[in-house]
Amino acid sequence: TALAAAGARVPSIELGTAVVPTFPRHPIALAAQALTVDAWLGGRLTLGVGLSHAAMMASLGIAFDRPIRHLREFLSILGPLLADGKVAFRGELLSCEATLFQPPARRVPLVVAALGPQALAVAGALADGTTLAWVGPRTIRSHIVPRLREAAERAGRPAPRVIATLPICATDDAPRVRALVAKTLAMYGELPSYRAMFEREGAAGPGDVAMIGDEGELRAQLEELAAAGVTDFAASEFTPAPEDRARTRALLRSLLTARA
Repeated sequence: TALAAAGARVPSIELGTAVVPTFPRHPIALAAQALTVDAWLGGRLTLGVGLSHAAMMASLGIAFDRPIRHLREFLSILGPLLADGKVAFRGELLSCEATLFQPPARRVPLVVAALGPQALAVAGALADGTTLAWVGPRTIRSHIVPRLREAAERAGRPAPRVIATLPICATDDAPRVRALVAKTLAMYGELPSYRAMFEREGAAGPGDVAMIGDEGELRAQLEELAAAGVTDFAASEFTPAPEDRARTRALLRSLLTARA
C-alpha cells in the first residue's frame, strides 16, 4: 500500500518490499495485493518475502513450525500466481487451487530473504534471487552466492539477483557513527539468523558490517560488494547528522549518474 502511494510520486524507479513475512499471510492474498500494486505502478514492483524470525512470529501468536517446508510450499503457490494468475498445488502445510479474476499483465519478480543453506536452496530454485540484510561481502562471496547460484542452475533458472541492504553513511567520523549503529540497532545482533551471518563475517555485530566512511572508502566498499556477487545495493541511510545525510545522498546520486 505504501509503495503504491510512493510510486505515484516517484515514477521512474523499481520499487520493492524487503520483506513481507510469509507466515501471517496466505499466498493468494499476498499475490492479489502485489499484482494490484504492480498494475498501479505500471510494472515496477519486485516482491520480497521471507520467513521473518521465530521470536517475531511468537509475538503475534503464530507458530514458527517447519519453516523451510512452509517457505517451499508458500513459494510454490505464490510464484505461479504472480506469473500466470492461477495455481494448483497440494502440499503438507499449504494447498491451493485458484484462478485470479484477472490474469497479470506481467510476471511480478519475486525475491526471498534467505540466509541459511536450506533457505538459499529454496530461494534459488523457486524465486528470482535473494534480498539480504546484515550480510557482509565475505559471507556473500563464500556462502550466499555459491549456494544460491547452484540451486538456480539445478532448477534451470537464470542467474539470481543478490540484493544487499546495509546501513550507509558518508562521514569523516566513522567511529562515532559505528558506535551509534552498534547501540541503536543492537537488536539485530540478537536474532539467531543474523547472528550466524555476523559470525561468518567475523563481525561482532551491526556496527561492524555497516558501510561507514568517507566517499572514497564507501566507493571501495561498494566495489567489494559487487565483486562478491551483489547485483543490487539497496542503501539504508543511517545519517545521524544533516551533513551526513547530504554527503551520503550526494554520493548515491553520483553513483547512479555514473551508471546511467
